[in-house]
Amino acid sequence: MTISEKILARASGRSSVKAGEIVWAKVDKAMMDDILGPRVEIAEKLKLLGAKVWNPDRVTIISDHYTPPANAKQAEIVKFTREWACENHVEHYYEFAGPCHQVMVEKGRVAPGEVVVGTDSHTCTYGALGAFATGIGSTEMLGVLATGEIWLKVPQTIRLRFDGALQPGVMAKDVALRAIGTVGHNGATYKAMEFCGSTFRSMIMDERLCVANMAVEAGAKNGLIPYDSITQAYLRELGVDGGWPCESDPDAVYCQDLHFDASALEPLCACPHEVDNVAPVRQVTDVAIHQAYLGSCTGGRYHDLAQAASLLRGRKIAKGIRLLVSPASREITVAASALTGRLTDPRDIC
Repeated sequence: MTISEKILARASGRSSVKAGEIVWAKVDKAMMDDILGPRVEIAEKLKLLGAKVWNPDRVTIISDHYTPPANAKQAEIVKFTREWACENHVEHYYEFAGPCHQVMVEKGRVAPGEVVVGTDSHTCTYGALGAFATGIGSTEMLGVLATGEIWLKVPQTIRLRFDGALQPGVMAKDVALRAIGTVGHNGATYKAMEFCGSTFRSMIMDERLCVANMAVEAGAKNGLIPYDSITQAYLRELGVDGGWPCESDPDAVYCQDLHFDASALEPLCACPHEVDNVAPVRQVTDVAIHQAYLGSCTGGRYHDLAQAASLLRGRKIAKGIRLLVSPASREITVAASALTGRLTDPRDIC
């Protein structure tokens, strides 16, 4: 079996499963944000069903899309979300901490081998830690909160093997774009993307999280990177002990098996109007840039900020261009600010 098949077999109490089968899987962790959390039919319909949250300790709620609120309506949604978490004994509630996916990882809310669902498409980020993680809608989350289970079709798996060392200036985002440009923006629809090879074995977790995060841009159900010593060391630093690490069997069946020479990669960009319209940056000429954005749950981790800082050191932003920097979490903002000697009060960071 593949990693995805092994995790879903375990979660459904079976010895084995095959791609295409429907299984009832027990959910290890559920994540909601403010925009698609309790306020979207979940709170009302749980009451209508006479149900309670099946296990509050396995639920995490992160107000991130509307913090800070841009208007009174958003402020009311955040207030409702905060109060609902308290009323339902969900102690893992976070606000002004950063984008939900980075916060989930930093707070040790994900372990290898777990089934994790979240009300955001980039929930697949947690596959970097060896979990089966996927985004679901509010109606599905209602069922999860009431029962602790979800039905899933076991996905076929595309294996993407990258071998070789990345050249200077080439980053994890380039690896992800190369994969998406090959598979297509919907080429992995309801499939798992399993990333492996020597390139990934030498990748730090910041880079792995970036690649797994972008699996959904190819339409994937989930993205996975095998558990190894780097995963283990990263989780130990977070105080995460346990989980169920596994790897694909040598005779696992893949619907597609792709190989890439990572040493031949160069900086890439996605051109309009689809993410799979990928081209080398050097070929995209005579395009005026008005604004640059560095951040979010894809490209705002400490490693990203450090790389950008090294490129910008001794230079200034050109006149007429706006550069926006949005670190992936409050912790990353504090760490980066401390390094530069300009520590910002965490209470002012959002």
